[in-house]
Amino acid sequence: MRKNQLGNTDIQVSELCLGTMTWGEQNSEAEAHRQLDMAVDAGINFIDTAEMYPVPPKAETQGRTESCLGSWLSAGGRRDKLIIATKVTGPGDWMTHIRNGPDLSAGHIDQALAGSLERLRTDYIDLYQLHWPSRPTNFFGRLGYEHETREGVPLEETLLALNKHLQAGTIRHYGLSNETAWGTMKVIALADQLGMPRPVSIQNPYNLLNRSYEVGLAEVSHREQCGLLAYSPLAFGVLSGKYLQNRRPEKARLTLFSRFSRYTGDLAEQATAAYAGIAESAGISPAQLALAFVNQRSFVTSNIIGATTEAQLQENLSSVDVRLSSDIMEAVEKVHRAISNPCP
Repeated sequence: MRKNQLGNTDIQVSELCLGTMTWGEQNSEAEAHRQLDMAVDAGINFIDTAEMYPVPPKAETQGRTESCLGSWLSAGGRRDKLIIATKVTGPGDWMTHIRNGPDLSAGHIDQALAGSLERLRTDYIDLYQLHWPSRPTNFFGRLGYEHETREGVPLEETLLALNKHLQAGTIRHYGLSNETAWGTMKVIALADQLGMPRPVSIQNPYNLLNRSYEVGLAEVSHREQCGLLAYSPLAFGVLSGKYLQNRRPEKARLTLFSRFSRYTGDLAEQATAAYAGIAESAGISPAQLALAFVNQRSFVTSNIIGATTEAQLQENLSSVDVRLSSDIMEAVEKVHRAISNPCP
């Protein structure tokens, strides 16, 4: 599997990253371990998780995902060969089961990191990410920005807290997630001002139904060596085509959880059907088309795949062997021009 440089570091991460947010909810610990074995055997060295996982987030399951990964790491002894990424939870009324309402203050970061290290059974995190900004801004399905006077925890406090752990060696590097172009450049400028390392990555949604990252952040990724870790490359599974014609497969995410309806709707259905047609003409599956498209984008450092079954995971892993021709890419662009970003 091809590898890409993580920011300006000496770390090489696999083209695909194994996402984990179903572990502890849709997947058992044993299934999580089998996924890890499959992924590592296929050449993946990059695993992404978060303190709030699994999703949907709730008090009785919070932290299970990191624990699934931790038990596998403890049993397998492969920690030094893997790049482990996790995230500290941002603020939100819907997250009060974490520290009575999490934020990105120094105290919360200290507590969050200690909990993640314990669950992961490791003494350092390779990439520690701010799951979403403390300030109110447009993320999680919002395209347009509407200004609010509330600011949240000052960025300087958050960065100084991260820098303390960088210097202590409990985290090696840090990154952003669900961040905007302004926020990314502000963090970079403030890090320079404070004389501390810059963020090395941005983990944002990116897929054929949501290419909003290209508008402002793609240039930032290139010019500031802060590449994209693309999440939801299959748009919650919609781009696999399994939900077309109003199908709702048993145990599928959109069947089980109505909160993940962001990638549904008439325009999404039309675009997905068109992309599925392109895939059929190319002799590949819709999922392989969607993942290969993300894999080939120059600003993407790693493409975060996830699956609930081993068959799905195998299909996703096979996307690294698919290279889309210029004709296929032009067909994709034609659909995008007609139906641009139907699902932020």
